[in-house]
Amino acid sequence: MRMAFLGAGSIVEAMLAGIHSQQLLSSDRIHVTNRADDGRLQQLQERFGVRIMRDRKALVQSCDTLILAMKPKDAAEACTSLRGLVGPEQLVISVIAGVSTDLIASWLGVDCPIIRTMPNTSAAIGLSVTGLAAGRHAGAEHLEIATLLFTSIGTVYPVPEQELDIITGLSGSGPAYIYYLVEAMEGAGTKAGLHPQMARQLTVQTLLGAAQMLLATREEPAVLRRKVTSPGGTTEAGLEVLESFRFREAVTAAILRAAERARELGEQYQHVGGGA
Repeated sequence: MRMAFLGAGSIVEAMLAGIHSQQLLSSDRIHVTNRADDGRLQQLQERFGVRIMRDRKALVQSCDTLILAMKPKDAAEACTSLRGLVGPEQLVISVIAGVSTDLIASWLGVDCPIIRTMPNTSAAIGLSVTGLAAGRHAGAEHLEIATLLFTSIGTVYPVPEQELDIITGLSGSGPAYIYYLVEAMEGAGTKAGLHPQMARQLTVQTLLGAAQMLLATREEPAVLRRKVTSPGGTTEAGLEVLESFRFREAVTAAILRAAERARELGEQYQHVGGGA
């Protein structure tokens, strides 16, 4: 297998690190290009030994798997520039938020197998959660290739494509919600007199421990919450404040709004680059 990446951002770097650490593919079988940042390409070449290629026709012809990893605003232009170059047997894997497999096919002008994915930034440390959906021309063998690739940076969940927008809102954007919570918890600790470094360590370890409890015990979060909450105790007092600020409703609304925004972006992109 030969693979080409169109885009050279943080997700591509994480994927290259995963491929390298898992020895999925030798570096001389991987090509990378981007829009204009030669310095970034040089960094990736020095770190991973991948090949750099500016000639897009030669790039596409050199691979059987093409990874679309450009920014959503650049996707239509990048894909339409590949019209007549991508063949029906080539596998295209997209990490572009909000863009459907049918729209990508219309931009490329070819009925090729397309896999749409939504990893998150925890891919940088091999702990991404990636939703993965097959387009209408993708088969089991194409899903297998994509699953192998994204398993190298975390866990993979194959889903129907219509579920990818909510996955975007939940786990794609999810790390930002957690970081926002960490900011608030740290801030409270320092406001109460803790050293900032101590507040950071306590907060992060608390989150890590809670996540491990969910995984290890497999108990419902509500059950674990009740075990921590003694009647009339400190935890109950804190939770009452969160409820007074409608914490649960705010988190739900944030996730649903992010999913809605993913759908809006998809609809917006329908009108550019010759989409239907």
